[in-house]
Amino acid sequence: MPATSERRRRTNAPCGCETSARKAVAVDPEIKVANRHRLRRIEGQIRGLQKMVEDDRYCPDIITQIASVQEALRGVARNLMRNHLHHCAAKALRSGKKQEAQAMYDELLELIYAHLR
Repeated sequence: MPATSERRRRTNAPCGCETSARKAVAVDPEIKVANRHRLRRIEGQIRGLQKMVEDDRYCPDIITQIASVQEALRGVARNLMRNHLHHCAAKALRSGKKQEAQAMYDELLELIYAHLR
């Protein structure tokens, strides 16, 4: 049996999968590779931003680079959403269980409203 703190982190997702704050379920390998590459590129962009700030670069140039990083992060979020739709959401919506499907619709809307603007 997991420790109390581990039990608190685990919940049942709308698709019926047990989830943990520390482990993703059913990640498409191609999406994972693409996200890792994109995140490495973003990491380099962040280091570049730090250098720009240290070097007192022109503020609009820094702001432009920040916008570029934000768009790259949105790309990672879109890939993660694609994976979530393909695995968990599809399972919940095909389940034939009205409550499970409704919970997934609610989760998806919350994700879109909160994070994918």
